[in-house]
Amino acid sequence: GHVDHGKTTLLDALRETNIVSGEHGGITQHIGASEIELGDQKIVFVDTPGHAAFTQMRARGGQVADIVILVVAADDGVMPQTIEAIGHARAAEVPIIVAINKVDKHGADPMRVKQALLEYELVAEDFGGDTIMVPVSALKKEGLDDLLEMILLVAEVQELWADPDAAFTGVVVEAGMDESRGPIATVLVRNGEVKVGDVVLCGTAWGRIRRLNNWRGKSVKSMGAGYPVEVIGLSSVPESGQVMTTVEGVKEARAIAEARADTSRTEQLEGSARASLKDLYRELGELTVKDLNLSLKADVWGSVQALEDSLMELNDELDEVQINVISKGVGEVNESDVMLAVASDAIIIGFHVGVSDAAERMSETEHVEIRTYEIIYEALEDIQAAMVGMLEPIFEERVIGHARVLRIFRISRIGVIAGSVITDGYAQRNARMTVKRRGETVYEGTLQSLKHFENEARRVEAPNECGISTNDFRGWEEGDEIEFRADVEIPRKTIFKSAR
Repeated sequence: GHVDHGKTTLLDALRETNIVSGEHGGITQHIGASEIELGDQKIVFVDTPGHAAFTQMRARGGQVADIVILVVAADDGVMPQTIEAIGHARAAEVPIIVAINKVDKHGADPMRVKQALLEYELVAEDFGGDTIMVPVSALKKEGLDDLLEMILLVAEVQELWADPDAAFTGVVVEAGMDESRGPIATVLVRNGEVKVGDVVLCGTAWGRIRRLNNWRGKSVKSMGAGYPVEVIGLSSVPESGQVMTTVEGVKEARAIAEARADTSRTEQLEGSARASLKDLYRELGELTVKDLNLSLKADVWGSVQALEDSLMELNDELDEVQINVISKGVGEVNESDVMLAVASDAIIIGFHVGVSDAAERMSETEHVEIRTYEIIYEALEDIQAAMVGMLEPIFEERVIGHARVLRIFRISRIGVIAGSVITDGYAQRNARMTVKRRGETVYEGTLQSLKHFENEARRVEAPNECGISTNDFRGWEEGDEIEFRADVEIPRKTIFKSAR
């Protein structure tokens, strides 16, 4: 659902723990998987981030789920990310249950929500449709039992199943690097069983499982189908959404992983060789493109991917600035990140990560900028500002002021000076000027000499008096009206789609 519609608070109420207060800005930033027991049945919840930048992570949440609960606030109604979430659920071909939250709030109107959802072909049962919609209040813990019962009912109708005797397959929900334990992956077991000691393969990551933790962080020997588990013992951090399987031995796992890594490198090289329109225009000299090189570091891969996707969207919105993601990785910003930034003239963006002391010292001596953030839209807003700051200035001829001639002075060796008063704006040396007499133009040229009292001046503002002269025109008369024009820099304004 949409940001701030109460997804995490609802899940919180269901499992009676509290993680909202620990999230920066009250926005859930990582996918978390948890279990809830209802009698002899268990439901696994995958809490997907609600923020716009995490569309990718939410899309993966849709792929690993059997049922999607769409949370819509009864006071806010259908919002942009609500529509986005409906799209993801449809793409994953997953049944949707609508939880109409915050029904206890002033201005709550569940009926308005149901009517708004008709547009997206989600028709409530009381409107003659088949979409289950449950009014709830996460804050007051109202309607939660109804919601859980409806989830189990839909599961029963869908005849959801997994094969406990099949070979193990799991989907990576989230992955990151832990300083003491190394690469960690949260995996949702889809079929079979995973055990400590199994050799697993996931993308280009592989390894023998050293430890398994359940969703509460307690160590377990094995985990069966339908449950989330934390896997420790991989060679590197896998990407969210990748499938994990078991293989016979370490040799086979390493060989497959290395072959996949080679294929990935080849694809990257082919991708970088493709010319974009922006590159083409640059070669033709029709577009001056400035490069903004960035190195991304985050605590988990999901955040790296979400940040990169958002940056690429920004990149598409502005032709004159090219965002290049030079490198990306998980874990704290270290010396090698700074060395790479020096070599590629890049800024390091850290999200939810610290900076090692050595990297901090090196960045100061090498003059590399490291910017760290806790909330993704703050990073995006800063990048937007940097992009606008890199744009070439635009100059436009504007009227900068007017003057009226009061007296004429004829001085030998200098010529004719028009003693004038600036009536509005200002006059500046080398400005273009038009002299009008009784409505007709008598001279157009450049203001060559500007005096304030006896001194040469670069600029004189209203309502001061000044002396104006030019070699090209000496036929001044009292009462002449002068208009001054100059090239003025126009602030560049770029309308980005909001990062928030």
